[in-house]
Amino acid sequence: MSKAEPSESIDRSRELLQTSSKARGIERRLFLRQGLSLGALTLLTGCDVTDTSAVQGVLNGISRWNDGAQAALFNSRRLMPTYPESKAVTDFRYNAYFGEDLIPKIDPVTYKLGLSGLIDSRTPWSLRELYALPQESQVTRHVCVEGWSMIGKWTGVPLRIFLQRIGADLTARYVGFECADGYYSSIDMASALHPQTFLTCKISDEILAPRYGYPLKLRIPTKLGFKNPKWITAMYVTNRFPGGFWEDRGYNWFSGV
Repeated sequence: MSKAEPSESIDRSRELLQTSSKARGIERRLFLRQGLSLGALTLLTGCDVTDTSAVQGVLNGISRWNDGAQAALFNSRRLMPTYPESKAVTDFRYNAYFGEDLIPKIDPVTYKLGLSGLIDSRTPWSLRELYALPQESQVTRHVCVEGWSMIGKWTGVPLRIFLQRIGADLTARYVGFECADGYYSSIDMASALHPQTFLTCKISDEILAPRYGYPLKLRIPTKLGFKNPKWITAMYVTNRFPGGFWEDRGYNWFSGV
């Protein structure tokens, strides 16, 4: 996944994940943010743009404001558009910040999903146990911060159901994920409980190929693609802000609708 800047436009956050044409609009909004960080930022805040710590502090404040505004706009009952299976791409695009030669190799026999934090039952789950959970499918659009999108069919267990099964504290603020490639990410609890947020193990009715995140990938169509971690090896529930791989490098944390 290339190191692009996140969108700062709140008034269009409700439309961010609707269509690929709207996704392409992200790049235009990124350009506006770049302008803000240099010229307009001086006029709006009076900060010296040569003082990188001051500029970064202001931008971090803007990002936190965006997170709060997007969270306030989020509707846990509002579903993202779904599509007929005929619209689903069978050869889904590979997407990561490294080449396919570096895809993690995970042994299905020894794999365990680690659990920690505000969870009653922290016993790790084997792949067989995860596959035995009741499965649901969705055909939804994946939208990347780079400006492209694809429709895919994803099958797995709704994260809400899994969190209930393990006795997670559903009043906690965050759910975090750690991955076999060193990636990490987190989402707010309201997004975790959204009915379209899945822990997926299949794409196009086939077990996830390694390039798609085998053996476990988060599918969350209410957020941008980098909030859909692959190769998940651990999950935790916490009230302490967890950040994320790209979020800690300047991406907007909420990044959704």
